[in-house]
Amino acid sequence: MNKQKTTIRKRVKNDQELIISQLKKTPIIQIACEKTSIGRSTYYRWLEKCPDFAKKARGAIKEGESLVSDLAESQLISAIRDRNLTSIIFWLKNHDPVYSDKVELTTSRNEEEKLTPEQQKLIEKALAMLKDDDIQKKD
Repeated sequence: MNKQKTTIRKRVKNDQELIISQLKKTPIIQIACEKTSIGRSTYYRWLEKCPDFAKKARGAIKEGESLVSDLAESQLISAIRDRNLTSIIFWLKNHDPVYSDKVELTTSRNEEEKLTPEQQKLIEKALAMLKDDDIQKKD
């Protein structure tokens, strides 16, 4: 009986390593499970019951997402070199604040600090102006 438990533990450990390896290449749980023939329910049970596996899985997914992002950026740069206007616009909007249509607010204040009534009114006014601007753009 003890030998059987040891064999099962080895198989589980091997399966966990397999799916971790697959997640590094393809950071989509469903696809990684299909490619390794490991059920999604098994994967999620391991996440719940094995903290070490959960930590490795999260790291593998991050590594895989980074790989996919690198591939996507490579393709985007190739499209820009081919003078694809959509790709050029996308790059500029997301990498150059001059072309961005986003409003970004950053702060270094402590989250426990409260806004003064004057600061709160300024923020509300700015948000209202943004809403008005969005409505005018839609018209």
